[in-house]
Amino acid sequence: MLDSLIRLQTPPVFSVMRTCESDSCETVRLSELSFSAWSRGELVEAIRLAAVAARTNPACADNCVGPAMVWYSVLLVRVRELASGARVLAGVEELTARAEETGGLVAASLICAAELAFTRGDVDSAADLAGRGVHRAQQADLNSLLPDAHTMLALSALRQGNMSVSLDFVDQLRQDALLGRTVDRPSQCAWAAAQFLEVQGGAKSAAHLIAGIITDDQLILELLASQPAAAAWLVRTARKLGDESLAERVASEAAGLAARNRGLRSIEAAAVHADGLLEEDPERVIAAAEAHLDLWAGASAYEDAGTLLSELDQERDRAVEILERAVDGYARSAAPRDARRVVSKLRSLGVRRGRYPQYAGQDGVSAGSLTVTEAAVAELVSQGFTNSQVGEHLFISGHTVAFHLKKIFRKMNVASRVELTRTWSRISSAAPELAQVG
Repeated sequence: MLDSLIRLQTPPVFSVMRTCESDSCETVRLSELSFSAWSRGELVEAIRLAAVAARTNPACADNCVGPAMVWYSVLLVRVRELASGARVLAGVEELTARAEETGGLVAASLICAAELAFTRGDVDSAADLAGRGVHRAQQADLNSLLPDAHTMLALSALRQGNMSVSLDFVDQLRQDALLGRTVDRPSQCAWAAAQFLEVQGGAKSAAHLIAGIITDDQLILELLASQPAAAAWLVRTARKLGDESLAERVASEAAGLAARNRGLRSIEAAAVHADGLLEEDPERVIAAAEAHLDLWAGASAYEDAGTLLSELDQERDRAVEILERAVDGYARSAAPRDARRVVSKLRSLGVRRGRYPQYAGQDGVSAGSLTVTEAAVAELVSQGFTNSQVGEHLFISGHTVAFHLKKIFRKMNVASRVELTRTWSRISSAAPELAQVG
């Protein structure tokens, strides 16, 4: 069913633009040309056309210039020109404040703002904005906007380590696909689902989606054009699957896209990251980390470089330094699960880090006086994970999980996993912040 996410037509923001009464609207024409250029991988040209479209036909501002501005902002966010994207989006907010009928435009701008916040590392705001975008899209009967919002909500929850919430939105994406709504950025919908499956059950559980994205010319192009972290992630997971040809194809596609769009720093950094990872060259990966405009992509590059350096005996101290940068980058990206993974790698190198990244929402856990780790164990056990799987998620041993479970049972006055699940569900429903663990 998730395979049905793999489709491509036109961006749903155009459905908002089609309120224009003119059949020869220059703004619409230029925006469609921009989308066509983007779909071919001509990103610089797509951004240029979108900029012109956003300034065209001001007399028709309420009907088509606003959506054209949203499209322009979307493209700027995709290449991580965040300050410019925010300025354009601020102009859209001014239009919606003056317009009489703004439902669709408000929904589209909220979802774009959610992606902007997510990219900046403000995951809580991203989830809030995406949720509001869903509400406005449903009010305006623009269901084609929902997959973008659901993708953002799934990724926000996954980044914070909240597997149960992420699963809910991955299920929403599956429903969107079955209803034919995944017409825009289908590769990103599939990528969100693949990331969830990979975290939950390893690369093999996401193999069909990973291969589906990499082997489809349009899907791989679309994803690499929009997500600077995707190329390295795909190289990494393809290698976990033992498929070097898939990893090589990703690196080749990323390099080709960068060559066609010189000057787009996020695209070039992604290509260097993928190639450095493929060639196991830590210096190239470090260069990519320093060039990345995306916080999470930069952190992942530092993690990759630190991992490569840690395998070289003479580079232990440098590996520690680079991995520390990865932890800091993940912390700034509101990605505690990723940060904890790197902390685990630092431990293996004999480093005890003072500042330990916590799971979102775990300040002040009070259920039965559980510690942060105990709350994380309780949440994962209530989701049906085995002790071994919980250990993999929290980077502790299965024996340590069992030790924590004994204390959890005593503190919560329960005698079995089933009873724990029932009790934890009731407690977390009353206090949703308790479920923010991964």
